[in-house]
Amino acid sequence: MVLRFLPVVLLAASLLLTACGTSSPVTSQQAPAADADEAPIVQPGAPGESTRPVADEDVAPDPRPRFTRADVQFMQGMIAHHAQALEMTALVPERSENQGFRLLTQRIEITQKSEIEMMQHWLRKRGQDVPMAMAHDGHKMEGHEAMMMPGMLTPDQMAELRAATGTAFEKLFLKYMIQHHEGALIMVDDLLASPGAGQETEIYRFASDVDVDQRMEIARMQNLLNDGR
Repeated sequence: MVLRFLPVVLLAASLLLTACGTSSPVTSQQAPAADADEAPIVQPGAPGESTRPVADEDVAPDPRPRFTRADVQFMQGMIAHHAQALEMTALVPERSENQGFRLLTQRIEITQKSEIEMMQHWLRKRGQDVPMAMAHDGHKMEGHEAMMMPGMLTPDQMAELRAATGTAFEKLFLKYMIQHHEGALIMVDDLLASPGAGQETEIYRFASDVDVDQRMEIARMQNLLNDGR
């Protein structure tokens, strides 16, 4: 009985060995899959037809908003604007002993220094000219001394502020810093009114923060002025 089925078993084993010998083993030497970033964009063909590459000009544009020239000018101008605010706050320690007033001006100083660094980083990351905020003496901007943004103090107003002390200085500072902050609000409005500007996430968030923060500080300064009357 065993001998009767032996040829059939040997034939089956022979066919199995032949199939294994002709198959291609999967090894680590196989070519890696193409990088998805480098793969061409193709359009599927109709049933039974092959795909075709899509020309670059036929690809839809990137929907993400891009920065505009108005965005760049806003950032550069706001650095100049903030720099003068720091010039004003630098006058406070030698001219006022009012702790409430000094705390307010310290908050303005810290906020505007931080925002200058943020704006410089934004410009640098996009390959744009980056104004240096303050020279070592705290009174000039490199290459931007003559740049006057809305609300900025004139040289005569700055001289008047430097000459004042005590309560007179505090009142004049508050008056001029309110003027200064209102100018920043105008700059934000001008940015958002410019076609295509203020759409990039970072600059929209920054402009919105400037608008909210400076309105709050204007209200605080106005209250201090009213309390001093």
